[in-house]
Amino acid sequence: MANVLQQCFPEIRTREAVIREISESEKLRSVWVKWNDQQQKEFLDCCTGAKGVRILYDAFFKEVMNPETAPERLEELLSLILRQKIRILKVLPNDSTRIADENSLVIMDIVIELEDHSIANVKVQKLGYKFPGERAACYSSDLLLRQYKRVKGEKGKKFSYRDIKKVYTIIFYEHSPAEFHRFPDQFIHRSSQKTDTGLEINLLQEYVFIPLDIFRGILHNEGIRDKLDAWLTFLSVDEPEMIVRLITEYPQFKIYYEEIYQLCRDTEKVMEMFSKELQELDRNTVQYMIDEMQEVIDAQKEDLSKQEEVINAQKKEIEELKARLAENMGMEK
Repeated sequence: MANVLQQCFPEIRTREAVIREISESEKLRSVWVKWNDQQQKEFLDCCTGAKGVRILYDAFFKEVMNPETAPERLEELLSLILRQKIRILKVLPNDSTRIADENSLVIMDIVIELEDHSIANVKVQKLGYKFPGERAACYSSDLLLRQYKRVKGEKGKKFSYRDIKKVYTIIFYEHSPAEFHRFPDQFIHRSSQKTDTGLEINLLQEYVFIPLDIFRGILHNEGIRDKLDAWLTFLSVDEPEMIVRLITEYPQFKIYYEEIYQLCRDTEKVMEMFSKELQELDRNTVQYMIDEMQEVIDAQKEDLSKQEEVINAQKKEIEELKARLAENMGMEK
C-alpha cells in the first residue's frame, strides 16, 4: 500500500524497487555496503517517501534552491527573512579558508551577491553551541574584508569606503544554542549595530539567527501561519503529514517536491549526493569529537593548575608559619 507521500507524488518508487536496482548494480552495491544500517534506512526513507528529504543538506539544497538556475526561490526566501525585496546578482566562491578549516558541523554554506552588491552568507549549522555569536561575527568580518579587498582592487584610486555594501550573515540552526531557548516563542532573531543615541550610521554588518528546533515546536502547536512559516517548514520538516499540509496550503512547494522525487529516481546520483553528505558529516563529527576531547584536556589542565596554585599557597603559608614559630622560639630564649 502506498504511503502518504507516494499518494501525492506517483513518481516516488517503492522500497523494493530501490533495493532491487541497488542489488543489480555492482557500482551501487559497493557504495551501499559501506553504509551502516541507520544510513541505509535514512536513504531508503528519503527515496521512498517514508520521510521527507533533508532539504537543508548542501547537495539537496543546491539542487532545488540553486540560485543560478532558479534564483527566484532563494530570492523569495531571503526577501521574507530580511523583510525587503531581494534579487540575486551572482553566486560567489566560498573561500573563507581561514575560518572554514575550523570545522563546526556546518551542513550547508552558500555566499551570494545581491543586486545592490551587498553580500549574503547563508549557513546551516548542525550543533548551535559550536557556532556562537562570536563565530558568526568572525564570518561576517571575513566576508566584509573580502569585499573591501575586491572593491578596492577594482576601483583603485577611485575607491571610497562608501563603495562597501552590507554583509548579511544568515544562520539556520538544526539544534540551537541554549541561549535561544530562553525565547521559546521566537524562531527568528535579527541583529544590526546601532548607536545608543539614535544616530544613524551605516555599520554594514547584519545578522539573522533562525533556530529551526524552536520553529518546529511552534509549528506543531500553531500550524503554518504565513509564507515564511511555509518556507521554514519546507526546509526543515520531514514528517509526511506536515508535508501534505504544506503542499495543500501552499501549492508552489508541490512543484519543488516533484523535482526532488524526480531526482530520487536517479539512484546513482542521489547515492553520490548522500555519500558526500555522510562523508562531510563524518569529517565534521570527528573534528567535533577532537574539539570535545581538547576541551576536556584543557579543563583538566586548568584544574591541575588551580590545584598547583593551592598547593603552592599552602606551602608558602607553612613556610611563613615555620618562620613565625622560629622567631617566637628565638624570642623565648
